[in-house]
Amino acid sequence: MTDDRHVHIAETDEQIDACFDVMHELRPHTERDTFRPRIRAMQAAGYHLAYVEEGGRVAGVAGFRYINMLHNGWSLYVDDLVVSESVRATGLGTELIDWLRAEAIANDCDTLHLDSGVQRDRAHKFYFDRGFHISSFHFTERLKR
Repeated sequence: MTDDRHVHIAETDEQIDACFDVMHELRPHTERDTFRPRIRAMQAAGYHLAYVEEGGRVAGVAGFRYINMLHNGWSLYVDDLVVSESVRATGLGTELIDWLRAEAIANDCDTLHLDSGVQRDRAHKFYFDRGFHISSFHFTERLKR
């Protein structure tokens, strides 16, 4: 992290609300009025919402949880990772990945995982450049329309 960038965990309603605009860049289907209640429900199930401010505003967010599965052991799973378009290519994404990796190591995780939509070519290059590799296909079946 640069001297003025620090990762924080959103705990207050104000901190959660401040993350909405950046998260909306990644998850445009999210709505402002349902964002905080949904994050609160996810937090009750183990989700953490990390954020970085730059210039007094949230510039990057990472939603993550700890999971334990037979095929890969204790893991930090990244649900959401986004840096605001206005500050991309400034190193903030790398700093968030580095922080998540350190968080996983500090919590004795065996692996660090994330999924990325098949259409996100720029994100894939970013992840490959930071040591990630494709380890499986993730299959989905929509049950509600």
